[in-house]
Amino acid sequence: MLIHEVMSTDLVKAKKTDTVRSAVVKMIDRECGAIPVVEGNNQLIGLVTVRDVLLPLYPKHGDTIIPDVTIVFNIFPRDDAQSQSFVEMEAGYCEALGGNVEGIMSPHPLTVAPDDPILEAALYMGIKNLRRIPVVDKGTLVGIVSISDINRGLFFKKGVWGMNSAFG
Repeated sequence: MLIHEVMSTDLVKAKKTDTVRSAVVKMIDRECGAIPVVEGNNQLIGLVTVRDVLLPLYPKHGDTIIPDVTIVFNIFPRDDAQSQSFVEMEAGYCEALGGNVEGIMSPHPLTVAPDDPILEAALYMGIKNLRRIPVVDKGTLVGIVSISDINRGLFFKKGVWGMNSAFG
């Protein structure tokens, strides 16, 4: 089975100059965890995920989010001058939403082609711990394939549903 048989093509996209807030609204409206970032004639330049939106809120290296607890064995460096609480981290969310998508997107994401086998995409997802991969044809974004797309394709299109199994 090939990627073009299972990929999603009705995509919500962002531009690098869009606000993070607008990208988050699109993700919430479509109940998706990532949006491709395009420019020009649908040329893929990046991918922005829910994780990318939240990462700026997390403590930087050397910070601790539990300032009153001694870290056992000094595994995590502690710097009380830069310590943050969860409340302080959450307060930064509005500021993070005001930035541009370009500042948080993952540039040049891993891509697959429409005629690649779906299990090749699944392999990349497993190795790189990805939930979805943009589908590009000669540099132009044509879709996105997710773990769910692959599972649905294997389960329904390959006839696993009707096989003599726990599902049949």
